[in-house]
Amino acid sequence: MENKQDKGFTLVELLIVIVILGILATVTVFAVRGITDQGQTSACSADQKTLETAAETWFAQYGGTAIPGGALTAKNGVAIAATDSPEASLVKAGFLVDESSNYTMAANGSLTVQNSECPAP
Repeated sequence: MENKQDKGFTLVELLIVIVILGILATVTVFAVRGITDQGQTSACSADQKTLETAAETWFAQYGGTAIPGGALTAKNGVAIAATDSPEASLVKAGFLVDESSNYTMAANGSLTVQNSECPAP
């Protein structure tokens, strides 16, 4: 009778498993990193489009060539001061939920990049 004593894994087998797990972890990290970059790009694009649409809506509703263009009362009854920033005016008028952290808006509706991860409009 042969007496076999298999009590566990050898050191070589454990090292092979650790190397394989390390390779899988590396592949996963790089895959997730690409998804995060795509998410930031999509967020910037959506923010830019939202601001452009809000400015177009302002000009369609109130006319003129500048935001805020002087003190007035928005159609929702909120007073907009001449000293408000263009984005604050759009928020008060109900065209935006809050001001952008990625872009700043000029009175004529043009955008400037504020977040270095976002592309220029």
